[in-house]
Amino acid sequence: MAAGNMEILINGQDTGIVLENEKTIGDLLAGIESWLDGTGNRISGVILDAEPLCVEDIPVAFERELSALQSIDIRISSLQDFALEALMNAKSALEESEDASFEEKKTIRAAFESSAAASFLKERLWDVAKSVDASLAGEGLSPTDALKLLEERMRELEEPKQEILNCNVLASEIVSRLEDLPLDLQTGKDKRALETIRLFSHITEKLLRLLSLLKQTGLETEAIAIDSVPLTRFIDDFTIALHELVAAYEAKDTVLTGDLAEYEMAPRLVSLYSALKDAAEKM
Repeated sequence: MAAGNMEILINGQDTGIVLENEKTIGDLLAGIESWLDGTGNRISGVILDAEPLCVEDIPVAFERELSALQSIDIRISSLQDFALEALMNAKSALEESEDASFEEKKTIRAAFESSAAASFLKERLWDVAKSVDASLAGEGLSPTDALKLLEERMRELEEPKQEILNCNVLASEIVSRLEDLPLDLQTGKDKRALETIRLFSHITEKLLRLLSLLKQTGLETEAIAIDSVPLTRFIDDFTIALHELVAAYEAKDTVLTGDLAEYEMAPRLVSLYSALKDAAEKM
């Protein structure tokens, strides 16, 4: 909508914004950021009189008077969009470093660490940021395995519903391994037992991430109950039981670890995955 002689747009569209006490670009953008707070969206760019605002020009531009402009187009993106862009930038850095020399790897890592993508990952996806940084430093995951992690997280953001449906075989396999865990512990299969705990933690974190993404795309979680328990309470209880399982395993209490895995976590994982799969199929 026009405010004086200036047109204020959001993503190229007239949204009827009317200036009140805002005098500068900084005043207007601060108001927009406040309005966006809690919505899962952020300002991703600003176009002043058809000219995109460069990052290095932001401090000076914030002081410019709105009255001197003909139009301002404020670009807004979702956190999912920011996350996808950050993951793609990290993917590019990892791909570039795969066949690079030692000195080139150092340069690639330094460039990525100073990027907006790295800052976003550290703020929002710290586990991914840690894995990417370690891989670029030649530690932790190999570039190939780090790329697989990034690709998995990108799939989650792009198609959370499909990613839940794709977990069917993995969930069934982990349930079976949880049921076998007591025997594995009794027969000294420590490596397999540790891998089972790791896989179980991985799928639990994954399902909770996907649940959060589905909520952001319209899933009404308040209407979901699992085994007659509201979803929120079920997840709270599930998380507590998971912590108890990990604590028992770390304390080398094989009897408690086996009982929790077979009689608590296996059936709860079945119930949780079934509920999320049903919800995803109905969306």
